[in-house]
Amino acid sequence: MPDPSSSSVSASSAGAGGNPSEAELLVRVGCRLVYDAAQAVPLVLSVRPQADAGTVLRDEALWLGDARLVEKFADTHGNRVERVFLPAGRTEIRHDALVAVPATADNALLPHTAAVPPGVIPAGLLRYVLPSRYCDSDKLQNFAWEKFGSVPNGRARVQAISDWLHANIEYRFGSGRPDLSAWDIIQRGYGVCRDFAHMGVALCRTFNLPARYVTGHLPDIGYVDPGSPMDFHAYFEVYVDGVWLTFDPRYNVPRIGRVKIAAGLDAVDTAFATIYGAVSLGYFEVWAYQVAPGTVAIGDPIDLTKRLDGTTEIRRA
Repeated sequence: MPDPSSSSVSASSAGAGGNPSEAELLVRVGCRLVYDAAQAVPLVLSVRPQADAGTVLRDEALWLGDARLVEKFADTHGNRVERVFLPAGRTEIRHDALVAVPATADNALLPHTAAVPPGVIPAGLLRYVLPSRYCDSDKLQNFAWEKFGSVPNGRARVQAISDWLHANIEYRFGSGRPDLSAWDIIQRGYGVCRDFAHMGVALCRTFNLPARYVTGHLPDIGYVDPGSPMDFHAYFEVYVDGVWLTFDPRYNVPRIGRVKIAAGLDAVDTAFATIYGAVSLGYFEVWAYQVAPGTVAIGDPIDLTKRLDGTTEIRRA
């Protein structure tokens, strides 16, 4: 780990600090990115968690190596973003955070069911019912009404969409492509979590349900480790009866411990890095796992022997 005192660093200690309460679990999340650039290149970075659904950011640090921080800002969707300049040569960027998360599963405390009529959807959310680059809901109107038109609109219809995607689209690790939309994936029949989220968003938008694409971390709390390398995860949220509900057709079961990074119309708005020039990604590592309070500090080496999750048992310190 680079020494924060001698590198280009953006670091903060946020939230209340201290140990999580008995109603919370502590999760360590972060990433390591190594870039090679032939010349100086601007980059917009989106890797820092946002407070959401009861999560509390206990501590975090962002090491930028030799990159130069230009500005921090919130984008049009409220995501935390850094604009940096990568110098020519190799640059290592690393983010590390400790986040307290609720011990409850997705939507457990949100019994809402009814769809919000289009005429009263809040003005700021109307963009989430329109087609976008990867969520081409305009191409899926007939398909959506044929498959889900008989299901009551609202939470029941969204769950039916998630159920169908989980049962009929194959998850195929490593099959992701940046040129495929939701319509394309339904025709192809397989994809990665990004594709599952795009399909869910697009199908919901055909029914005027505001839906947004979300990226973040998903530790395996109360869930058996699927064995694939840790990565950023994509899922979606739908605005139903005045609240945002979480749906994840990749797994299609309520999960504990999501740490949201960014949300938007689709993957264009939520990329962990948007690069304006010729750069290659030489190394990519992501971590997201539950730890006991007081056993891990920001910047410590990644040590999965301290991991508490990855089993069906929800373990507390």
